[in-house]
Amino acid sequence: MSLDRTTALRRECAEVVGFCRQLSDEEWRSPSGAPGWRIQDVVAHLAASCHAIFTPASISLMTSKDIERTNDVYVDKRRDWEPLKVLGELETWGKRLAVMSGIVARTPIARIPMPLGELGRFPAAVLLNSAFVFDQHTHLRHDIAPALGRPAPSSDELRMAVVLEWMFAVLSNQLRAARPAWLDRPISINLSGPGGGHWLVAPDGSIAPGAAEGAAQIVGTGIDFPGWATARTPWRESDVKITGDPELGGRLLDSMNVV
Repeated sequence: MSLDRTTALRRECAEVVGFCRQLSDEEWRSPSGAPGWRIQDVVAHLAASCHAIFTPASISLMTSKDIERTNDVYVDKRRDWEPLKVLGELETWGKRLAVMSGIVARTPIARIPMPLGELGRFPAAVLLNSAFVFDQHTHLRHDIAPALGRPAPSSDELRMAVVLEWMFAVLSNQLRAARPAWLDRPISINLSGPGGGHWLVAPDGSIAPGAAEGAAQIVGTGIDFPGWATARTPWRESDVKITGDPELGGRLLDSMNVV
């Protein structure tokens, strides 16, 4: 399936900006679901990431050995900013990123592998779109809205498909780098709802779309996947089922921490 990643990025950035425009000063200063970060700090992280692509800071992101720590550094530089300045940076550079990534998607550059710290390498079209859609989608719905007691915004088929594209790309890189001994048979992941589909995790860690049945079958929904696959929500407390070999499926679920 061909994904319009640029439209997904525009929609998700607009969703975050629109949500945050409603926040009071007190809510901006409130703790988020991301440890050590206020709501404002989470938004600052999203803004800094978009802005960094246009500055030498992008080199730090690509070559980082600890991308979470690198993100902390960028957030620390913005801690004393006014909330509207933080939000303005996200709105401005999010739009510019969507324009640039849309241009890249129409060129051969889209297929060139690019690094992102310890997460591995990704095609430029995926890194410049899907990574940001995932980041904004997940932080808004799992670290910002719940922490404020506000309902999480809905998503759509396109954005969820792009979010899942990124997550499976990262998961595959993680598994191939770790080469866990227990991954000795294929595991299928079947997600229903918007963006859902079927993926097969091979013993070498590669992940490909397809309805083939693995030795273990993990069944859930695409909407919930970002919660338990990033370890924000324990999978045992989520609507996740394992059929086939429950021990094999459980090992994969226990190891998941997609960032």
